[in-house]
Amino acid sequence: YVMLLTLSPYTPRFRDRVSPPGVMIRPYLNGFTIAFNVSQPITWQPYVDNMHHFLAAYDDKVQEEKNIECVPGQYFIQGGNESEEKKACQFKRSLLQNCSGIEDPTFGYSKGQPCILLKMNRIIGYRPGAGVPVSVDCKVQKGNESHLRSVDFYPGNGTFDLMYYPYYGKFTHVNYTSPLVAMHFTDVQKNYLVPIQCSLNGKGIINDLNSDRFLGRIIFTLSIGK
Repeated sequence: YVMLLTLSPYTPRFRDRVSPPGVMIRPYLNGFTIAFNVSQPITWQPYVDNMHHFLAAYDDKVQEEKNIECVPGQYFIQGGNESEEKKACQFKRSLLQNCSGIEDPTFGYSKGQPCILLKMNRIIGYRPGAGVPVSVDCKVQKGNESHLRSVDFYPGNGTFDLMYYPYYGKFTHVNYTSPLVAMHFTDVQKNYLVPIQCSLNGKGIINDLNSDRFLGRIIFTLSIGK
């Protein structure tokens, strides 16, 4: 009990062996196979609904009300007492451009060009990339590489800006919304199961550990029918 009294509820005592971040995707519906037929809205509407639900916290007005504009390209270091509430940087869904769901409410699913969102898991105090933004790339994980012919990344060239780090924990960083990278699969072979691996790239990132498919990368399958 006495030892527990010495622990802080805000930050872990030992952070010298923090592992690199894992990643997750949205939409996520009972697995990592995203399968639908373009001509059958009932097959892709659940993915669209999941995306809208997830991005509600990223609405531009919500972000403007709760969070502040930050300086891109540098870590947002906040001092003061560890119990003080920390400010959070705005991440507006409009930054996701063609994958924002604003101009195209179906996120490309109605055209057979689905958007998928990638986010890093939160790690208190972690500064990814050692001063250089972490980027994302995607490729066919196994099989015919020509089945994935084109992917667009948003925002920018598909990087996680440094200004969203470090994360200070749920007790003090209450309005924090994780930055996202949107992957717009604009040209994928139809009527095939296409296994895709999307990976983080940057200093200190591990993305080739066979025993952990979520550490620094994620593998999922696209099956787009006509």
